Amino acid sequence: MGEHGHGRGTPPPPPDPHGADLLPVAREAAALARRIIADRAPRSVSAKGDRDMVTDVDLAVEEALRDFLGRETPGLGVLGEEGGRTGGGADAPYWVVDPVDGTANLARGIPLCGATVALVRGRTAVAAAIDFPFLGTAYAAAAGVGAYCGDERLHVSETADEAAALVSVGDFAVGPGAEAKNRVRLGLLERLGARVQRIRMLGTAAADLAWTAHGRLDAALILANRPWDTAAGVLLVREAGGAVLDRDGSEHTVDSEATIAVAPGVREALMAEVERAYGSL
Repeated sequence: MGEHGHGRGTPPPPPDPHGADLLPVAREAAALARRIIADRAPRSVSAKGDRDMVTDVDLAVEEALRDFLGRETPGLGVLGEEGGRTGGGADAPYWVVDPVDGTANLARGIPLCGATVALVRGRTAVAAAIDFPFLGTAYAAAAGVGAYCGDERLHVSETADEAAALVSVGDFAVGPGAEAKNRVRLGLLERLGARVQRIRMLGTAAADLAWTAHGRLDAALILANRPWDTAAGVLLVREAGGAVLDRDGSEHTVDSEATIAVAPGVREALMAEVERAYGSL
């Protein structure tokens, strides 16, 4: 018997899914993605639905991350943007990866894109890493440990006036039902444009959330929730002292409809703008 009591050829049990324990794995996975993205420009771009796309880089990164995470944590499943969920039990912790968040930016040579890796336990992430290959920045967080950019401990902004807020807004919806969803987005933009200092649309939820955690943005209002886009950044914001909510103000989970990340000082005002935008339909 080995030191853990398993016979030769018997798979080990799933690793302990506490965030701090597996944060080094998340960081190493994000660093692996960074190397691939930085070393090769996209050679092919394919459509995958209404105005959505995937590049050969997305596919190469996700394959590499699945292989790496499968070796490092063989008992855990992986949910990826391109390949869906594989491995692991239905109720077990699992990894969520977005090989390139900001694919449209990458495909056009715009350097604002990142790779995200999160370990989800239950309905929320407990470990997260985001790497922006062309910006030279890497973010990481673990539940109860804090959020960091490199060695810098992150704190959300102290802005307390809606009129002084710099707010990012997520992309417009595509695909079935997009017209109705985008009426909400247009209404929100109209209200925000008259009330906040500036609005930004970055084209990557990873940056929206990481920069909210970093205090560079005061809020990120993403009226959608795809776990590979948001799970890692949500943990960053929470560990940096911010709130992340669903459209109705309840606590955000991987099952939420929207991803509303706000610094405490502007939470009430911006949630009211979101509620009014939905209520105007």
